[in-house]
Amino acid sequence: MHQQKIQDTSVSLTELGFGASVIGNLYRVTPVDDATAAVDAAWDAGIRYFDTAPHYGLGLSERRLGAALRGRPRDEYVISSKVGRLLVPNEEPHGVDTEGFVVRDDLRRQWDFSRDGVLRSIEDTLERTGLDRLDIVYLHDPDDHWQQAAEEAMPTLAELRDQGLIGAIGAGMNQSAMLARFLRETAADVVMLAGRYTLLDQSGLDDVLPAAQEHGKSVVAVGVFNSGLLSLDRPAKGMKYDYQDAPPELVARALAIAQVCATHGTTLPAAAMAFPHMHPSIINVTLGMRTAEQVGRNVELHDQHIPDGLWDDLRAQGLIRSDVPAERGRGRE
Repeated sequence: MHQQKIQDTSVSLTELGFGASVIGNLYRVTPVDDATAAVDAAWDAGIRYFDTAPHYGLGLSERRLGAALRGRPRDEYVISSKVGRLLVPNEEPHGVDTEGFVVRDDLRRQWDFSRDGVLRSIEDTLERTGLDRLDIVYLHDPDDHWQQAAEEAMPTLAELRDQGLIGAIGAGMNQSAMLARFLRETAADVVMLAGRYTLLDQSGLDDVLPAAQEHGKSVVAVGVFNSGLLSLDRPAKGMKYDYQDAPPELVARALAIAQVCATHGTTLPAAAMAFPHMHPSIINVTLGMRTAEQVGRNVELHDQHIPDGLWDDLRAQGLIRSDVPAERGRGRE
């Protein structure tokens, strides 16, 4: 699978990445054998970028991903995790986590973007994964913590990067405006942009993507299905958009895009995966993959031929913004 380098670093990512949030029991239980089989299938398909975080299943995702990768040649894959949420003992457990993961809540999350918090978080992640190093570390959802994240956490990560202990550093968020600030005002190399550059939301063109181009930085795109609305060939009422029930007007727009895709011999989810790659600053699309079957489907969608005429028609019909760039296309015709 083709790889692209995070600009001005030695870290290269395969164009498709494995998002490990779901193997941390996001929304429902994932048996450990399914999680291991998903990682194995991703490896066999040529995927070499794997993303996790302490937040995902209160450490379960990190433990499972580390175990599944154990024994693989360490220099052949890239792994990223995140800082900002320390896992500490929960003094008042209720039995099950309340933040979307089906795990026991013996631990709880504690926001901490301090220098000590960053160092402790990385040490804890290395212990949970069993790894000797992390290739990329992101600040995780620092929306309400800009000052500490920018003035303490990012300089701490930059110091570790400059010492050669981390390959690349950045931030991951569901908004684009603050990610643009990280690219412009801090030492970040890469940002993880969730849901803000998709077939239904191109707001990243207003801030973070121009910032990446201007400063020679890279972007990883996640949430490309906008919580599900773009994940099926024919969107339907009741599907999710940004974690909530999709408004009727967005369902109608997704259906209209799906119809244009069909006229070009492709599908809505295949186009949704290909779309971010049209921007020259986006080097990777990472998807949550719970089972080997999901991995197979995502790889198949990734490999689908997407005609250039699709983007032209979507622009002409006002279904995507007219300023969406189209010069790259991952070598697709």
